[in-house]
Amino acid sequence: MKVAIMQPYFFPYFGYFELIKSVDKFIIYDDVNYIKKGWVNRNRILISGEPKMFTMPLVNASQNRRINEILLSPQISLWKSKFLKTIELNYKRAPHFEETYALVSKIIGYKSESLSDFITNSIVNISKHLDINSEFVISSSRYNNSQLKGQDRIIDICQKECASVYINALGGRDLYAGGAFLNNNIELRFMENKSLVYDQFSNEFVSNLSIIDVLMFNGKTYL
Repeated sequence: MKVAIMQPYFFPYFGYFELIKSVDKFIIYDDVNYIKKGWVNRNRILISGEPKMFTMPLVNASQNRRINEILLSPQISLWKSKFLKTIELNYKRAPHFEETYALVSKIIGYKSESLSDFITNSIVNISKHLDINSEFVISSSRYNNSQLKGQDRIIDICQKECASVYINALGGRDLYAGGAFLNNNIELRFMENKSLVYDQFSNEFVSNLSIIDVLMFNGKTYL
């Protein structure tokens, strides 16, 4: 059993879905503290050919609150409308606009006040669109181990899922000690994302944008 554990990110970068595809079970880690200026509720797309940040508005988001405790802003409907218009204006000439815009519209139209639930729905729908068959688990709904911290909590989740392999993004290499995982009969692996370069209109390539950008220019078969 291969497992990965990540916080829920809204329309994340391509590598997030590479990680999901690489495992049997993907744990959406929503009962950890929200990180301001992280990637939970924001990412980047091209606006007038330049990389610009979009941010989904929240209510009283704080690093002292867990992701699953945070709600979307009461003005979320207005933001959704503006966001869809921004996508349309800036990507309508992209080769895979129609299918990608339909997916984004479906995700944006989902009715939920919960940040965690709203983003989880988006991750699941994008994964289905990409024909990824990994199983999803919401950490706040299953493990009851928030008293544990860091590596100990990750190992506990792996044990409860009977995981033999834990795969993490390469950026987490400094967070974990392979020996601690091996002592619990779990192999620790780090995933290197493949190099990703593609045509974006006639502009110089901008890397590490939202999955929206990847899908607009490449379609669902690129993964």
